[in-house]
Amino acid sequence: QVQLEESGGGLVQPGGSLRLSCGVSGSMIGSYAMGWYRQAPGKERELVASITRLGSTYYKDFAKGRFTISRDNAKNTLVLQMNRLQPEDTAVYYCNFYPPNARGPVVSWGQGTQVSVSS
Repeated sequence: QVQLEESGGGLVQPGGSLRLSCGVSGSMIGSYAMGWYRQAPGKERELVASITRLGSTYYKDFAKGRFTISRDNAKNTLVLQMNRLQPEDTAVYYCNFYPPNARGPVVSWGQGTQVSVSS
């Protein structure tokens, strides 16, 4: 059973930074694209950024120039470095395969990590 565990969230002031990590167990991520997603209160979950198995990256417009996605296949981890955070970045952040059904059935979402940006 694949399990996803996100960590690194917290409360930061506007302009601050956070580094999110995602540990994956039950499956090696090296053969798959991975993604960071987020869900703000009252909104649908959305993609933030994705990274192919070879390291090519894609960012939604709101993440471009501020966020950096990276992966360590040997450690089976995914990282999202977030800089210049703004209040609109407040959300629960999740990692998953990209797309979530890349391995066949959709991998169950983890609990996510809360990111709150406020002065």
